[in-house]
Amino acid sequence: MAKFGFGVLTAAIVVAGMGSRGVADDWPRYRGASTDGISRETGWLGSWAGGSPRTVWKAKVGTGFSSVTVADGRLFTAGNDGKQDSVFCLDAAGGREIWRHVFAEPLHDHYYEGGPGATPTVADGRVYTVSKSGLVQCLEVADGRVAWSVHLQKDLGCAKPEWGFNGSVHLVGDLAILNAGGYGVALRRTDGSVAWQNGKGAAGYGTPVPFRSGDRDALALFAAEHVVAIEPLTGRELWRFPWKTSYDVNAADPVIAGNLMFLSSGYGKGCAAIDFGGASPRQLWFNKELRNHMASPILIDGHVYGVDGQGGDKDSHLKCLDLRTGAVKWTSPKADTGALAAVGGRLLWLTGRGELVVVEADPAGYREVVRAQVGGGKYWTAPVLAGGRVYVRNARGDLTCVDVRGDGPVD
Repeated sequence: MAKFGFGVLTAAIVVAGMGSRGVADDWPRYRGASTDGISRETGWLGSWAGGSPRTVWKAKVGTGFSSVTVADGRLFTAGNDGKQDSVFCLDAAGGREIWRHVFAEPLHDHYYEGGPGATPTVADGRVYTVSKSGLVQCLEVADGRVAWSVHLQKDLGCAKPEWGFNGSVHLVGDLAILNAGGYGVALRRTDGSVAWQNGKGAAGYGTPVPFRSGDRDALALFAAEHVVAIEPLTGRELWRFPWKTSYDVNAADPVIAGNLMFLSSGYGKGCAAIDFGGASPRQLWFNKELRNHMASPILIDGHVYGVDGQGGDKDSHLKCLDLRTGAVKWTSPKADTGALAAVGGRLLWLTGRGELVVVEADPAGYREVVRAQVGGGKYWTAPVLAGGRVYVRNARGDLTCVDVRGDGPVD
């Protein structure tokens, strides 16, 4: 039942075709508006005086792994102080806090730091958030007022995954869709009432990914033991493919090109490509070359880029694989963990130790453009590029904004 209430890069780089001004690109949800981790922004990444991008501002947002969203000059993220979660709305340009919505929530530090893992989703004057225990909230962008809230466990009977609810909200029309309750729950954006629900079992940890399955719009949900394709408006299952992982940790979102879908999980599982263009999905290949623990991979021109391994810095590398064959095209010479975004044919690799590395997204070989230390601590959360700035956040909640603009302003 819905509840209502009130709460509140040293290098000078020329980007092909770039003039003195660039185009800014908002980042209103996890993995960006295009849902693939790739920014369409131009005018970024000029010369870095002193070898590092200029730090614009820093903020403390609490323990957690929630990424940031940026829309209409405002930045949203979430963190935990040990006893309660906070959803933050900050001025993206200067870091000033505009509002903060606070509510009781355990840290959920189960074998790691804990804190929220889902990223706020922003659309039409509202921001949608999910806590580890399953509290879904719709807040007003203007002031953080609660429009409605639904608890996935208490109200809908959804089992909590071992590491809590981590998938972000995906919006389709009037529906807010979550990877919960087995393989999906849809709430109406108007009031939080249930539009459809597929069971009450524990789900995976990823966010719903939109794609086309035949002549239908579909969503891929990385469930606990399968990837499931569903119709977004009805929740009806179109097909499923088994993907069993140790501890049911399916967390890195699938990536899709045409009728091919790339799946990858950690804990020694590995990766595969499946072809879902026929009567039922079939596996094209499987190997253990890319084991994405939590960081979602990036797909560019038929090649998958991702961080392999979860056993620590010495065991992890950035890799490039051919989507159709699984062949490894290259492996980064320097080992590190981290997470990815991409823009303009380049990867933004935020390493687990807080280095921002720009790498050409080219299967011909690993070519590093530049690398700079932008923070300290543990970084598992992907960087976000918006408005000529990159936002990075570590596990303890140090949020840093660095300027990567080119010769002119980004509008």
